[in-house]
Parts: sequence; structure tokens; C-alpha cells
Amino acid sequence: MARMPVLTRDEAQTRAQLLDVHRYTVELDLTTGDETFDSRTVIRFTARAAGDTFVELKPATLRSVTLDGQDLDPETLDANRLALTGLTEGEHELRIDAAMRYSRTGEGMHRFTDPADGETYVYTQLFMEDVQRVFAAFDQPDLKAVFELTVTAPENWTVLANGITTHQGEGRWTAATTPLISTYLVAVAAGPWHSVRTEHAGLPFGIHCRRSLAPYLDADADEILDVTRACYDRYHEKFEEPYPFDSYDQAFVPEFNAGAMENPGLVTFRDEFVYRSAVTDTERQTRAVVIAHEMAHMWFGDLVTLRWWDDIWLNESFAEYMGYQTAAEATRFTDTWTDFGITRKAWGYDADQRPSTHPVAPDPDAVPDTASALVNFDGISYAKGASALRQLVTWLGEKDFLAGINNHFARHRFGNATLADFIDSLAAATDRDVHTWAAAWLRTTGVDILAPRTTAGDGTWRLDIDRDGSRPHRIAVGAYDRDPVDSRALVLRERFEVDVPQSETGTVRTGRRPDLVVLNDGDLTYAKIRLDAAGWDTVVRSLSGLPDALTRAVVWNAARDMVRDGELAPTAYLDAARAHLPHESDLAVVQGVLAFARTQIADRFLAPEARPAALALLTDLTRDLIRRTEDGSRPGLRLIAVRHFIDAAAHPNGLHDWLSDGSVPGGPDLDAELRWRILARLAVLGATDEAEIAAELDRDPSATGREGAARCRAALPTPEAKAEAWSRLFESDDLSNYLFAATAQGFWQPEQADLVREYVPRFYPAAVAVADRRGPAIAEAVGRNAFPLHAVDEETLRLGETCLRDATMIPVLHRKLTDQLDDLRRALSARSA
Repeated sequence: MARMPVLTRDEAQTRAQLLDVHRYTVELDLTTGDETFDSRTVIRFTARAAGDTFVELKPATLRSVTLDGQDLDPETLDANRLALTGLTEGEHELRIDAAMRYSRTGEGMHRFTDPADGETYVYTQLFMEDVQRVFAAFDQPDLKAVFELTVTAPENWTVLANGITTHQGEGRWTAATTPLISTYLVAVAAGPWHSVRTEHAGLPFGIHCRRSLAPYLDADADEILDVTRACYDRYHEKFEEPYPFDSYDQAFVPEFNAGAMENPGLVTFRDEFVYRSAVTDTERQTRAVVIAHEMAHMWFGDLVTLRWWDDIWLNESFAEYMGYQTAAEATRFTDTWTDFGITRKAWGYDADQRPSTHPVAPDPDAVPDTASALVNFDGISYAKGASALRQLVTWLGEKDFLAGINNHFARHRFGNATLADFIDSLAAATDRDVHTWAAAWLRTTGVDILAPRTTAGDGTWRLDIDRDGSRPHRIAVGAYDRDPVDSRALVLRERFEVDVPQSETGTVRTGRRPDLVVLNDGDLTYAKIRLDAAGWDTVVRSLSGLPDALTRAVVWNAARDMVRDGELAPTAYLDAARAHLPHESDLAVVQGVLAFARTQIADRFLAPEARPAALALLTDLTRDLIRRTEDGSRPGLRLIAVRHFIDAAAHPNGLHDWLSDGSVPGGPDLDAELRWRILARLAVLGATDEAEIAAELDRDPSATGREGAARCRAALPTPEAKAEAWSRLFESDDLSNYLFAATAQGFWQPEQADLVREYVPRFYPAAVAVADRRGPAIAEAVGRNAFPLHAVDEETLRLGETCLRDATMIPVLHRKLTDQLDDLRRALSARSA
């Protein structure tokens, strides 16, 4: 299958110099069948000089093209490019009539039929270069235009779009004309939505989901809308530029690839955020942060948009930082940075230590085309970038930071900007040298390591900080002493700021040397932290006795990094978890530590013969947590413990009892999520069968149930089940993006290493082939979910390295395999340490 050409930066610059695009008039007809929809587009633009260019589209059928009233031959369409030759200087009108394919992979116009009630929904995801799957466009972010949209849909559907939509009758909907926006931000969502509408600050607000989820959305509507209103108000306190669009809709859509997408006026979210089953308060916090993140994009990304994709961080790092900060300031979720520290930051640290690392703001030449840009939506552009901004605010001060941001909005509203533009806006608001800061923080790669050296003096102690790296840091240092009354507790003696690198005299403080010195207390910079020998001894005894959850997160991250770097035995991490999690009160910390302990340490960093003991420790730990929460006072902690007990269970008996009884003794009752989790574990253990899976699917015929059944069937330990799952993954292209991921998640299991051994060498060529056929979204799912994570051995590494060296594959898959193989090397190293 021939690959479509991708847009290069040079081509985009040439086209932007030639064209000024004014207006798109787009008509979509969603009533023409299940496979395709009709798309008619009129583009009005000006050529600044005579010349040639092209417009992009990926049609099923291109019916007609006219330029300034003259017919063009549809056969001149070459892959996704239609040449426009011989343009004269001046205004032009291009008309294109095509039939376009619906997507099953979450790209372009995704179509989904809900198995719960048979209702159908469609929505767009046009990010990067997928607008051309829906209508013809000059598809690059710096050719902004206004958009007029008309949609014809089945009569019982509602159509949502970037602007307020009006039903004209007979299924025809018109959307208010947008202000200037980029092509990738155009959005449509159509179907028999269940909607909750309100008004705030004179604007219509709405939240929407498919009808089968209506009871769950209604149950959480007040919380979702309260968070939305609070964030909206807080951004208007921070930003001088008012919200720039005419409405604010949030649609929770099925089979969505990302967490959410910042379409102006119509944010789309994965509908897992409409909770069908019990969740923890940390999961509710995550939803609040995502709401805040996407709303921040209305300014960072939508009002002011990157000029080219090398400046992805101008969108994502800012929204990531603002999402966590604003949710903490404006909502009841005041501890967002603890979750960021234990979850998101680890994502950034891991990405930044792989061969595929890149600067937060890469050199433009390092992002020569859209394919290379797509792979940079990673832990660096999000988590590291947000961490860098948090450090910037610490160094610069929030007042000057916000002044610089508001300069930026005023200078570039409804336009495009670059890193240089942003730094110039900041520089105008402060006397600090932000250009040098940006060079050190945004143009470099890797993670600095900060380690303390303490010496005792006469009534004083001295702190020297060794830095392995090059960035300047302003950090807080926490000095802790053991509590003389409670031997497990630690007491904060003082917290003080230090600039790294220090002066030659170090930092001298009064009093005896503390029992524990925590660098980066408060987690205000981005660096790996080490503990000295005395500090680690204190942590082993008293980690859970640290008074602040964010400090505990910093210390747990230090332990995590030491395991990954071969400086701490994986079993020592497990022992620390066993000793301290029973006394941990923060849900994000408990969840993060248990997840790392099982998925990384037990499943990868320990040799197979050591895994049963690790799982036994985790089941013992989680059983202890369940016992400690029997009084019902901490349902979130109990839910986390129950989930992880299920996932680590080595024997089916107790799980069978829970499933038969419909509840965990003492609660909770088993909802759909817990039932499918138990059944998946029973499948891995060979303690269920197709009949029981089918019966559970009859009980829960929802989309989530269908995914649960796919995961369970793929996990069954029989040659027939594995052959069927493999065929569905790699030999058929029928699975949607979500069903592909669910099937892949079930396929590889450490307990079934012998059964699936023959598939490991088959994975690499099969992955290349399916990614080539099905494109970036499935390639991402292949690399993330279908990689044989359990196969931590030299042969798997050798096969992967050969594939990377010899095979031609799309960039998304190449990046995912590169990262997986680097993680595999690290796991091998941890096993031999």
C-alpha cells in the first residue's frame, strides 16, 4: 500500500508565503450510508503572486473540482494532493465535491454504533493532518481562516460544532461562523446526544454524551459544570484577553484516541470520563485537570496557535501546566501537583532518558514534516514542558510570568507564534534574562541529577548539592528530623530555597545535621533526586511519616528512579511499599506506587522465578489495605486496593467467590469495571471460559463490555484463543481502535510466556505490516498495547533491533518500538544489577 505524502515544513512555508486563505464554506451530508459521507467545500483565498500550489484531501471518490469556475480534472489528484497550477495573483475560489470515508480508528470522521442501544454517533478528530479526511483544505496551522459549516444529519440527531448550531429543519444544521482558526481545530460531533445545558458569563455551556451514558452524565453533571465554571472564571482572572469563542460545549465521545482535544468551543473528551463504575477521588481530579487543560488551550493553541509543529510545546506544555495549576487554585482538588509528581512527571523522566529524547522546543530543522512532529506528542512536550514552566514561574515570579503571557496574547491574538515570539513577550515583562533560561531549559535534552552532601559543623551543618547536568535550578530543600515521640514520624525543621549551582561555600544552616534532607521539596523543578546513605536509612524507616504528600511523592520518585538506574534493588522498592503504603493517605501516591510495583518491578525488573514472591507481597499488601478500610471511611483507598489485589492474584478461588457473590466482603459491590477486571484475571489464570465471558457480555452489552470481552478472550490460555486473537489483531483490519487495544492488552501475559513464545518473533513483521495498512492511530496502539512486554530477554531485544535496522516503517511505530526496546534494555539491566 503506497503511503500518502506528508507535509514538509519547507512546503508549508512556501505555501504560507504564497497564499492568504480567507474562508471555508463546508457542507457535510451524514445521511448517505454507513461507509461514506458527502463533503462539499468552497475555499476562498488570495494568491500574493502568480504560482503553483496544492490542496489536500483523502476522498473515497472525488466527483468534481472547479477553480474560479473552470473545471479541473479529478484524476489529477495524486495520493492526497490536488495540484493548483498557474494561479494568478489575486483572489480565487476553489470548489470541491467528494465522498469521504468514515473512520474506525479515531482519525478524521469517526463513526461508532453503540452496542447498548444501536444508536450511531460521529465526530471529528482533525489533529495534525486529518482534516483532509473530512474536507479539502490547505492543511497547515498558519493558514488560518474563518469557517462556515452546514451539516445534514438524520432527523433525530443533534449536531454540535465550534460555534452555536441552529437546526434549520429536515435534519439540516448550520453553525455560527468561526473567527480565524487553524484547519486542525474544526470540529463536528453529531448523533442523538444526551445533553445538559446551562449558561455562564453570558455564554451557553453544554455537556454531551451518548444516550446510553445519560444516567452517569446526569449523576456527575453538577461536578463537571462546577469545575468548568470555576476554571473559566479563574482564567479570566489570569488572562486579560477574554474567552474568544461564542459558546463552550464539552462532548464525551466514544473510542477517542487522546484524552481530549481542544477544538474551539467544542472540546471532545474520551467518554471514559463519564464514569459508569466507582472511581477514586484522584480519578475525579484527573477529569477536572483535563477540563482545565483543554480550557487553557482556548488561549494557548486556539487564540494563539503555533506556526509550525516544532512548537508543539507552546500548546501542550502550557495547557499541562495551567491545567494542574488552575484546577488546584479554582476547584476542590487542591493537591493536583502530587498526582502530577507521581504520575505525569515519571512519564517525562522516562521519555527524556530514551534515545528518542528531544528538547522541549526542538530546533525547527528537527521537525521537517508532520510525521516527525506527530511522534513528539509525548512525556517531554507535556510533562517535562510543564515542569520547566513550573520552574520558570518559581524563578521569574508569577506576576511577571502572567504579564508575559498577556503580552503574548495581545501581540498574536487569532494569529500564529513561535518560541522566539513567546520569549520576546516574556522578556518585555521582566528584567531577568529569559533568553538564556530558555536556551538552558527548552533547547536541551536529558534529566539533571541532584544529590546532597551534608557535613556536620559546630552547631551548624552544611549542604553541598552535586549536579550531574547543566541546567540552573531554584529548588526548595526540606530538612527533617525524627519525631521524638513517634518513631515512625518525621518533622519538618525548615524548608529553604537554594539556587543550583551553588557558590563554592555551599549552604550553611544552624543546628545539627538533619536526619533527612529532601532536595526539590515541593517538586518545583525537573530533575532526578538522590538521597545520601543516611537519608535512605531514614526513608526506609519513616517514608510514610513525612508530613506532606508531595514530599512523599518526591521521595517515591527518587526510589523509582534509583531502581530504573540500577542503584536500588527492585526488591528494596517492594519492601518499602509493603512497609509504608498501609500508612499512606494520599490516593495518587498509593496508586502510583502499586502500579509501578506490579507492572514494572514484578512483571519486568524481576526474573520470572522471583515474580511469584513479588505478587505474593503485593497481594499481602493489598489484603492489608482492604482490611484497614473495612470501616468504610476511605472508599477510594479501598477501591485501589481491591483493583490491585485482583490484578496480582495468583489463585482464582477468592476471585471466583467475589464474582459469584457480586461483592467484595465488606464492600464494594462489584460494578461492571470490577467484574470485567476479575474475569480478565481469571482468564489469565485459566479459571474461566468462553461461556462465562459470553454470559458477562450478555449482562453488560455496552461498548465497555465489548472491550472487556475482547480482552478476556485474548487472555484465555489456549492455543485456539491466542490464534484467534492474533488473527484479529494482525490479519484482519476489522477491529476499531478501542477493540484493537483491548485485544492486544489481553494477548501477552507473563503467566503464559511458554504459550505465546512462538508469537514473539512474529510480532515485529506483523506490527510493521498492520501499521503500514492502518496508519498512525493503530501504529500507536501496536507499539503501546501489542508489544510483548513480558518477554524480557536478549532474543526479543535482538529481534527488535534487527527490525528497527532493516524494516521500513511509519515514524509513529518506529518511535514506539525504539522506546519499548530501550525500556527492555533497562529491564534487562535491572535484572542483572
